[in-house]
Amino acid sequence: MPSSKTKHCLAFEHHDHRRCQSQLLSAARELCHSRNIRLTERREQVLQILLQSHQPMGAYEILGQLNRNPEASNIAPPIVYRALEFLLELGLVHRIECKNAFIGCVHPGHASTAQFLICKGCEKVAELDNPTTSLQQEASQVGFMIDHSVVEITGLCAECQAND
Repeated sequence: MPSSKTKHCLAFEHHDHRRCQSQLLSAARELCHSRNIRLTERREQVLQILLQSHQPMGAYEILGQLNRNPEASNIAPPIVYRALEFLLELGLVHRIECKNAFIGCVHPGHASTAQFLICKGCEKVAELDNPTTSLQQEASQVGFMIDHSVVEITGLCAECQAND
């Protein structure tokens, strides 16, 4: 696994992406197995497509990639949406609200709080480790229990800043 420094911002760090994909897919399979939940072939294909890069994809982009496979029949949008819903519920993917798109989770199965850095230049998305600790602490101080939180922060990554 990448070092702790790169673990939280893989999208913006140089890393072996094939290894990254393989580890995340393995973790997803293990999570499903431990919860006795079936990761069907179609669900796994959708997850694999989302793990191809650190850029979010819309449901119709995913559908287009699935339908390019000569072995696949003409897959309809509801199939992709059901697969995405399953993957979201398990914490294997996230929905990037500002892009109306989805991205593979770099911490499969973690709590339903997430914080993302979204580059406006290259459109890569980095998921941060332990993003909402202080937010959870502040909420609990006023008796509020957070069950879902997503923070999307846009800007420019170091590479896009250098190219600007």
